[in-house]
Amino acid sequence: MSATGFETFDRAVQKSNEWLNELGQDDNIGPDHQRAYHALRAVLWTLRDRLTVEEAFHLSSQLPLLLRGMFWDGYRPADKPEKMKTPEDFLNKVQERLEQMNGPNADQAVSAVFGILRHHIPEGTMAHISQMLPQRIASYVSGDPAR
Repeated sequence: MSATGFETFDRAVQKSNEWLNELGQDDNIGPDHQRAYHALRAVLWTLRDRLTVEEAFHLSSQLPLLLRGMFWDGYRPADKPEKMKTPEDFLNKVQERLEQMNGPNADQAVSAVFGILRHHIPEGTMAHISQMLPQRIASYVSGDPAR
C-alpha cells in the first residue's frame, strides 16, 4: 500500500530516507533521522551558499526531490556565492547551522555529508564543486580531509 497514494511522492520519500539512512551509518551522525537531516541540511545550505547560483542549480538537480526542496528552502541568490575564503569560514557557517541540535561538530558533519555526496553525485560534478571551495574543504570531496 502506498504511503501517500501518489507514486512520485512515495519514491521521493523513499529516496530521501535512503540518503538519511546512509548518513546515519556514519558513527558521528548515528541512526537518528532528525540528527542526520540537520547535519545534511547544515552542510548542504553552506555548500549551496558558497557555490555560484548556476552551480547550486546543477548540484540540486541531482538531489532527491524532497532534499532538493530542503536545499532551496530560504535561499536568496543575491550576493552569492558567499565569500568563505578559508576552511574555518566554511566550518564556522556549518557549526552555526548545527547550534540548535546536539549533534556532530561541523568537521564531522562535513565529512559525513560529503561522503554521501561522493556516493550519489557524479564524479565530474564533485570535481567541479571542489574547485570552488577552500582547499581543506575541497579535500572532503576526495574523502581525504586534510586536518
